[in-house]
Amino acid sequence: MRKTEIARATAETSIKLAFNIDGTGETDIQSGVGFFNHMLTLFTKHGLFDLKVHCDGDIDVDQHHTVEDIGIVLGQAFHESIGTKEGIDRYATISIPMDEALSTVSLDISGRPFFVYNVEGLKDKVGEFDTELVEEFFQAFVSHAKVTLHINLQYGKNTHHIIESIFKAFGRALSAASKINPDVKGIPSTKGML
Repeated sequence: MRKTEIARATAETSIKLAFNIDGTGETDIQSGVGFFNHMLTLFTKHGLFDLKVHCDGDIDVDQHHTVEDIGIVLGQAFHESIGTKEGIDRYATISIPMDEALSTVSLDISGRPFFVYNVEGLKDKVGEFDTELVEEFFQAFVSHAKVTLHINLQYGKNTHHIIESIFKAFGRALSAASKINPDVKGIPSTKGML
């Protein structure tokens, strides 16, 4: 089974996370940040992962440490869960509309962390959520999952819709790239390793 459980405690956050690549979309997410809970639920449901996250963070300061640290731990969990990468599809590009917004996520489970984020025009907040933390979450995930991730917003007006389309596309792309393909023999790289 491609699944992992991780506990991580710092002076700013205490996180317990369980992640299963080959799940069914089951969630138990308690980050302390309502909008972020919603986005992680969308990611999980549309990627057909299983994800449990319990975070006790210093949200009395702000949401930054909680969102970034969950990105770190989720990235670590994905990296451990994907294992040797034998037989995976490795690449995926998914575009997801959410009403007037359209986002595209392209992903390579490459072993090389690289992040491109072309998303402009977000309002500063969705409810109490600081929208600049979307980029921080994905940067933290990429650094620890060791994947290449490109997020491109084609267009959109409503900030909630834009972010929702990104998280849905991310879930679908990560799922597709992680799939075991019976036609792929060994590691999907001419180098023989990823």
